[in-house]
Amino acid sequence: MSLIALDAIPAREAHGRQVAESVELRLDRFYGRLDANADGVLNRQGDEVPARVWDRIEAGGVDVGDGTVDRVGFGEALIDQVRWFGIASLVPAVVALGLAFWTRDVLLSLFAGIVSGSVVKFFQARFSTGLWVPKELDFISDFFLKALGSESYATILLVYLWFLGGILGVWGRTGAARHFAEVVGSKVVRGPNTARFFAWIVGMVFHQGGTVSTVLAGSTIRPVSDRNKVSHEELSYLVDSTASPAATVLPFNAWPLYVGGLIAGTTTAAIGNFVLVPNSRVGSDWFFWSVPFNFYGILAVFSTLLFSFGLLPWYGSKMRRAVERSRTTGELDAPGAQPLVDLEAMEGSPEQGYPVSLIDFLVPLGILLFLAIVPLAVLKTNMINHAFFFSTASAILIAVLKGMPLKTAMNGFLDGCRNMTVGAIILGLAVTLGQVSKDLDTAGFVVSIFGSWLPAALLPAMLMISCMIIAFSIGSSWGTYAVIFPITVPLALTLAANRAGIDPMTLGQVAAAGGAAWTSILFFVKVCFGAVIGGAVFGDQCSPISDTTVLSSMFTGCDVMDHVTTQVPLALAVAGVGALISTGLVLIF
Repeated sequence: MSLIALDAIPAREAHGRQVAESVELRLDRFYGRLDANADGVLNRQGDEVPARVWDRIEAGGVDVGDGTVDRVGFGEALIDQVRWFGIASLVPAVVALGLAFWTRDVLLSLFAGIVSGSVVKFFQARFSTGLWVPKELDFISDFFLKALGSESYATILLVYLWFLGGILGVWGRTGAARHFAEVVGSKVVRGPNTARFFAWIVGMVFHQGGTVSTVLAGSTIRPVSDRNKVSHEELSYLVDSTASPAATVLPFNAWPLYVGGLIAGTTTAAIGNFVLVPNSRVGSDWFFWSVPFNFYGILAVFSTLLFSFGLLPWYGSKMRRAVERSRTTGELDAPGAQPLVDLEAMEGSPEQGYPVSLIDFLVPLGILLFLAIVPLAVLKTNMINHAFFFSTASAILIAVLKGMPLKTAMNGFLDGCRNMTVGAIILGLAVTLGQVSKDLDTAGFVVSIFGSWLPAALLPAMLMISCMIIAFSIGSSWGTYAVIFPITVPLALTLAANRAGIDPMTLGQVAAAGGAAWTSILFFVKVCFGAVIGGAVFGDQCSPISDTTVLSSMFTGCDVMDHVTTQVPLALAVAGVGALISTGLVLIF
C-alpha cells in the first residue's frame, strides 16, 4: 500500500470495549475498502494496516475483546461498510449536469464531475475513519485509468471512433455518403418536412443501437437536410429519437441478449426463491414480450414521425424558435452555437475523377447491417464489432478496385480518425464519469429512495421515473438496467402476488398451475419490465453526458446543449404520457 499521511487518531481517555470497537470499526472500514479489488476480494500483497497506525493503537493500550488487535483479521473484516456514500453519491452527477447547463461547456463539466467524485471519496474516508487520506484524491488512478482501460471504452475507441471515423473519411474521399444522400434524397425529399421524414426513415433503418444509429444516420442525412433548411436542432432530435428508442422497439440487435443476461436467475427469498427467468434465453424472450409495454420507446418513435411531418401539436418554445429561424433565415444553428467538430472539414472533398456510385455506400452499409443482424438473429452471436471492421475494409477495397490509389484511400481513413479526436476525449470523459457513478453507487442510492413503500398500481410509473433519473445522471441505459433489473423483477413479482391476493411464497405452485391469477401476475411484470426499458432509454437519450447525445450532436453539426435543451421538453411530454398509460393499464387490468 502507498504511504498515507494520517492525522493523529483522536485521543480518548477511556480504553474499554466501546472505544476499542470504535477504533477498530473506523480503521477497518477504510482499509477494507481501500485494499479490495473490483470483486470485493482483498489484495493480499498490500492489505495490512501501516505499522505507524498499529504503533498508535498499541501505544494507546487499545484492547479488543479478550486480547490485542489481530493484524491479519483486522485487515480482512468489514470490507463493504464504507462503500455507501448516500446522498453524496449524487455530487458528481449534479456538478457535471449543472455546469453543462450553466457553462454549455461539456468538456469542462465532465472533468469537474470526475474531480468532484474524488473529493467525495476523500471526505467520506475522513468521516468514516477519522483519517485524512490524500490517496482518495487520486482521480487519475481511481477513475481515469480504470475507465479508459476498460473493454467498453476500448470498444468505443476502436469501433465507434476509428472504424466509423475511418469509413466516413473514406466516404469523404469517394463522395459515397454525399452521393447516396443526393440520389436517394432527390427521389424522396421535396422540402423541410420530407427531409425530416427521410431522416426518420434512415434512423429507423439504422436501428442497431444508439451510437451506431446516431453516427450513420446523422452523417448520411445532414447534407440533404442542410439544403432544405432543417435546423441542426431538429435533425439531432430526429436522429437521437430514432436511435436507442428504435433499438428497443425493433430489438433485432444486442439489447435483448444484454438484458437477458442481466436478469437470468433473478430470484429473492421473499418469494420462496421462485426463479422467473432461469437463463439468458428466457431473459431475451422477456425483452421481446415487453416491447408492447415499452410505451416511451413506442411513443418516442411515433412522436418523432409526427414531428417529421409537422403534425406534432407541441414542439416546445426553443425547438419552435429553431424551426422558425432555419426556415426564415436559413441559419441552421442558434447564435453562439459551438458544434463539437467541423463536419465540412471531416467529410472533405471527393477525389477528382473518382467514379462514385451507390455501390460505394450501399455495399459497406449492407455488410454492416448483415453482420450486425443475421448472426444475432440466427446464431445468437453478436458480431457488431466485426461488422464495423469488415464494413470499413470493404469501403477501402471498393475505392481501390475502382481506381483510387491505396495511399489516398488510407489517407482518407486516417483523416476520418483524426477528426474524431474531440469525440474521443468527450466520450472518454463520459465513460470515466460513469465509472465515478459506479464507484460511488449513485444508482443504488437513487433506487433506495423509493424503497418498497409503493402501491402496486404506481410501481410501473415510479420504476420509469427512477430509471429516467438514474440514466440521466449516469448517461447510460445499459448501466441503469444493470442496477434496476435485479431489484425490479422480484419487487414486481411480490407486489403482483399481493395484488392478486396470493402469498408470494407460493408463486412456484401458482406458476405451475397457470390460470387467470398467473396471467395477471405476468401481465403486471411485463408492464413493469417495459417501464424500465423505456425509462432508461429516456435518460440515456436526453442526458448531456450520454454517448448517444454527444454523437448525435456531433454528426448532425449541432451544439450539444442546444440539442439537449430542445429535445428534453419533447421527450418529457412523451415520457409523461407513457407513465400514465402504464398506470392506467395496471388499474384497469
